[in-house]
Amino acid sequence: MQFRRLPLALAVPAALCALSTVSPSARAADADRRDGADALDAVVVTATRTAVTVDASLAPVEVIDADAIRRSQAASLGDLLRGRAGIAVSNQGGEGKLSTLFVRGAESDHVLVLVDGVRIGSATSGLASFQDLPIALIDRIEIVRGPRSSLYGSDAIGGVIQIFTRRDRGTPSLRFHVGAGSHGRREGGVGFGGGNARGWFGFDAGLVRTDGIDACRGIADDVNFVYAGCFVNGQTDRDGYENRAVSVRGGVDIGDRATLQAHALHVSGHNEYDGGFVDNSDIVQQAVGARLQWKANDAFTLTVAAGSNKDSSDNFLGDAPAGFFSSRRDTASVQADVAVAEGHTVTVGADWLRDRIGSDTAYDDRRRADRAAFAQYQGRFGAQDVQLALRRDDNDQFGGKTTGNAAWGLGFGDGWRVTAGYGTAFKAPTFNELYYPFFGNPALRPESSRTAEAGLAWRGADIGLHLDAFETRVKDLIAYDASLGLPNNLDEARLRGAELRADATLWDWTLAASASWLDTENLAVGGNRGKDLPRRARESARLDLDRAFGAFGFGLTAIAEGARWDDVANTRRLGGFATLDLRGEYRIADAWTLQAGVANVFDRHYETAAYYNQPGRTWTVALRFDPAR
Repeated sequence: MQFRRLPLALAVPAALCALSTVSPSARAADADRRDGADALDAVVVTATRTAVTVDASLAPVEVIDADAIRRSQAASLGDLLRGRAGIAVSNQGGEGKLSTLFVRGAESDHVLVLVDGVRIGSATSGLASFQDLPIALIDRIEIVRGPRSSLYGSDAIGGVIQIFTRRDRGTPSLRFHVGAGSHGRREGGVGFGGGNARGWFGFDAGLVRTDGIDACRGIADDVNFVYAGCFVNGQTDRDGYENRAVSVRGGVDIGDRATLQAHALHVSGHNEYDGGFVDNSDIVQQAVGARLQWKANDAFTLTVAAGSNKDSSDNFLGDAPAGFFSSRRDTASVQADVAVAEGHTVTVGADWLRDRIGSDTAYDDRRRADRAAFAQYQGRFGAQDVQLALRRDDNDQFGGKTTGNAAWGLGFGDGWRVTAGYGTAFKAPTFNELYYPFFGNPALRPESSRTAEAGLAWRGADIGLHLDAFETRVKDLIAYDASLGLPNNLDEARLRGAELRADATLWDWTLAASASWLDTENLAVGGNRGKDLPRRARESARLDLDRAFGAFGFGLTAIAEGARWDDVANTRRLGGFATLDLRGEYRIADAWTLQAGVANVFDRHYETAAYYNQPGRTWTVALRFDPAR
């Protein structure tokens, strides 16, 4: 389907304008709504490494809570995130297949991903395996747009996404779900957990299997077509996927001032795809961590945390071994938060990170470490807020790197707020770029960026509107240098855009809407200068709308994305598209819910990566038992 200037993208701003015309009484006063359940839902920790409310954050943040995840009936994390403000997802052939995520047009490895505070991602490729994180075990997601290297170090050029597993409270209870869907999809899960004021615990296990689709369409008149790992050669079979996940976590209060928490997420699975050298693999994703927090008094809190992430893939061609890659990322941190006066907080801390890889490929080097110190100031001066952050990283491979952030906000009028910020960030080269045999270049420098942004927000009793604009300049992007026959710091890019978000609860309807505009430009010297960066649509929009009618619930998700290029030379065009998902649920009893949904109702055919098929129209049905919700 050709996408003629995004009818949905035009409709969403119109709807947002209509929402902004509600009565003055609806606009009154939500500025001080900071306690009770509402405050708990609104608190984020990712933007500042401290607890602040969404409306008080100076960074553009978005929270997807447990209710929104459950209502969405999304089959994967990629489905849940795609189309949201500033976010684009590129998928190579359906569920479980490689999915890369762009935030504000930044590269897919320019997004830092955390699971319960633990940094995840492959040290060899630089990518986080979004496609393998089981959505059934996710309780909450915090999205922070914009640079955050001043708090987290490498990778946080486009933003930070933190995924939280479930936190159990109340009387211990059992839960489970079973489901089925198109393309032989079947899933199930079981969990148990509970807690009280002194401690909590939880356990969940889940399984998802799908027969999949034929991932690679190739070119009709070329049965031996090969492109970027998409290899036909008669491989027209379904490419299945299996995901097995276990999550264990718990916490306990030690005395009146200390809290100890620990968690572990282990995912293993099997993936099939079309390839000439590798066509299936066994994968493992694991994140384990612990945190000890001591609150000496109302003015001083000390937090010590440690974690470890494993990302591995054993590859095969048929049944024959075809190589393996494994990376392990160990982290530790200590952080002190000091309230120096009312409305003024200073945070100081230190981070340690060590990357290690294991592979049958003979890398020239297999480990590196990074040590960092950071400081942050958050202050309030009447209606104004200020945030300043500075960090120094010392890396075994590339030496030192200093990054910083400055942000300012002003509340005025009846629920209005304006913000402005500036930040620098960087991305460390991957092990593949540095040390891969006959390809790596150990002289590579980190990719670096600078970003300026401004925002305008309004919050009423039942409605919130957010408009954010930004410009990012990225230099020393790593690309292949034909004169060296190796990767080199060659490219530069400019990313510019705006994001409009709205959330509302009106007449029993829950609405979340967003629209994004993105303008990217390749600034590298050469024939591609002035071209768009690949796989980023200029316009996109998403609308989620839900309502309960007694025991029944109904919802829809509409997503529209404009055309994009698939290559740096801008010769291979991917057309725009729009999809509509419908869903419904029936609460059979207090703890029992029956859900059913149809995704891509009109069976639109589209690609987010050239030559890779998408599933088309699909259906799912699930039965859930959960006394706690």
